[in-house]
Formats: sequence, C-alpha cells, structure tokens
Amino acid sequence: MAVQNKKKIFNDPVYGFISIPDELHFDIIEHQYFQRLRRIKQLGMSHYVYPGALHTRFHHSLGAMHLMQQAIQVLRSKGKTITKDEGQAVSLAILMHDIGHGPYSHTLEQSIVKGISHENLSMLIMQNLNLEHNHQLDEAIEIFCGRHPKSYLTNLVSSQLDMDRLDYLKRDSFFTGVSEGTINAERLITMLDVVDNELVVEAKGIYSVENFIVARRLMYWQVYLHKTVLSAECMLMNILRRAKQLSTMGFDLFATPSLQYFLQNNIQLSDFDENTNNIVTFTNLDDYDISASIKVWMNHEDKILSFLCESIVNRNLFKVELSKDEIDPERIVEIEKQIRGKFDVSDEELSYLIYIGTTSNSAYDPNQPNINILYKDGTIQNISEAADQLNISVLTTPVVKHYLCFPK
Repeated sequence: MAVQNKKKIFNDPVYGFISIPDELHFDIIEHQYFQRLRRIKQLGMSHYVYPGALHTRFHHSLGAMHLMQQAIQVLRSKGKTITKDEGQAVSLAILMHDIGHGPYSHTLEQSIVKGISHENLSMLIMQNLNLEHNHQLDEAIEIFCGRHPKSYLTNLVSSQLDMDRLDYLKRDSFFTGVSEGTINAERLITMLDVVDNELVVEAKGIYSVENFIVARRLMYWQVYLHKTVLSAECMLMNILRRAKQLSTMGFDLFATPSLQYFLQNNIQLSDFDENTNNIVTFTNLDDYDISASIKVWMNHEDKILSFLCESIVNRNLFKVELSKDEIDPERIVEIEKQIRGKFDVSDEELSYLIYIGTTSNSAYDPNQPNINILYKDGTIQNISEAADQLNISVLTTPVVKHYLCFPK
C-alpha cells in the first residue's frame, strides 16, 4: 500500500504558497469537521454588498496558521524558547479556532442553537478530534483555553493583536476590495517579542499597530456592520426563527436532515456534552443547508416565511435606519401601522417584519488585555498611552448605533 504524501502546499491568494507543517496538521485539515469550513463563508451575508466576499472559513484558518508559523519563527529568532511540541500545539490551536462556526457566521448562534457560542462548539469539536488522535491535541487545547503556562502562546491565538485578527483583516480587505482595511501583518509579526510571559510589540512597530487599530474600526463600519449587511443578517435570523417556530407547531417544512434536527429540537450546550451525535449532526450543517432550504421555503404556505425567503433570495432587502440616539417610539408606531396596512399581520407575525436593535464597535477595548509597546530602555506602555500620531484612547470608547429595520 502506497504511503500518502502529507507534505502539501496551498496557493493562497493573499500570501502565496502556504505549506502544511507536519502530518498531524495534514490529518486535521483532511478531517471532515475541518473540510466543512470550505462550505461556510467567512463573511456571512457581506457578499450582498461586496460581491467578492465569497471566501471561506477554510481560507481564513489556513491563513491564520501560516501567520502563526511566521510568529513562532520570529520569537525563536529573538531567543524565546518555543519547543517543537509547543510550536506545533499553538499552530494547531489557531488552525482549529473557528472549527465550531455554524452556517452564515454568527447567524445560527442567534436563531437555532441559542446561547451556544462558536467558541464553545470549537472546544467540543477539538476534544472529539483529540480522542480520535490519541490525545495529541492536549497541549493545543490548553493553549486555546488559556490554561498553558506560557500565556503568550494563548495571546497569539486570542488577544487584541492575534493571528486570527491579522489574517481576517488582511483577507477580508483583499476579498471585499475595501482598501481602508489593509494592514501590514508581516511587519507587525516581525515586531513581536515576549516580556514577562506576555506578548509585546517593539516600539518601532507602533505605527503599524496604530494602523491595525484604525483599519479594524473602519472594516467594522464599512463591512462587518454595514447597514445592508445588518439588514440581510436580521432577515436571515428571522427566517430561521420563523422556521423553527413553524416546525415546533407541527408544520411540514422542507429541510436537510441535520437542519431539521435543530429546527425541531431546542438544543442546549449541555446536550452536546451528553450526546456526541449532536456534534456529528452539527458538523453536517453548512451554508448549503440553509440556502437550499430558503429557496424551497419561498413557496411555503406561511406568508411570513415565504415573503422573507423571497426577499432575501432576490435581494429585496429591508430598509435600515441608523441613529446615534434611541429610535423614536412614534417612528416605530408609524412603521408598524404601515406594515399592518400592507401585510395584514398579527402582532406576533409583525415581530418578523420589523427589527429594532443596537450595534456597537470598539476598535480597541480597554477592558481586555492591552496591546503593549516595548521601548529600547525596557519600559512597557499600553498602546492607548503610547500612540502619538493618532489618539488611540479616543478609539477605546465603544461607538453604539441604534437601528430600525423594516420592508421598503
């Protein structure tokens, strides 16, 4: 029997050639749980605004792994001891950090499996994979959970300046064409160092850090929280909410077996621990399950479900009004009156056609571990105090916007 060659190279549109570090990485990438990420778009509904935003969680996970390889090399070159096992573990942790994402990014978390974050699911899937691979992922899981004695390894996976953020900003900017999100990931990584077990950035990289923070803020308002994207995500969430309600009421609803299971059952986080079949069923779900169902539901007898599905398939998206202040209650009453006049709906059905909410973005969160700048004399300063070109401290205040979303 021929031995399989596991030394593979990917041609990535953002970085060029990406090589797989070892056989264990190869086996994880080949696993069906990881291959599923090919069928989940990185930016959910953003392609309704930016047609090029069709890249996947698979792309992003490989890119983050590639950047982690670079970060390990940089830190080793500066005299930091990262053993072969630690290097492998931190690389595997970033490779699998998004493995628990549901279809269409965060939409599923809000509508079908409420109260279960993708981080929880990533952890459960990693534990399953660990059993399959004879506990070879023990150290990767420790890093992912923040239990590893070298806390800077966890910082590389999850912090305000981690390989996840560096990749998604660079990649999302590339695929959307939003040049304001462009960052110099290579320079940021080259400037990394470790002091007292914490990740720091050398002072000569300060402008790259400032650019990174500003780019992240601009990408949030221009891409991730763009009002049209917000509209499409609200509609999709309410399609799934309506489908779940109709299923529990006994309506006959087309769905793939995996989607059917989550529509008909109220699954909690504890259900995943108690029943490993739930993980298998969840990892059968991807964007295709949702989009195929929506196409069929366009012709469903329920007028709310069919209207929402037809609107999203043909991109007749709801209008969004954004405001710095809370939405005027009189404005809400006026819109509700118009909707009732046009659609002849009950109060309960009305809730699927008008959405009121808030969205917020903090480019740099003072409540999370700082991005620290290391000076030549050994002193360390928080970026919000160290930055001189731009007042980063201004960007620490969350910007909150209120929105009202309704049919045009």
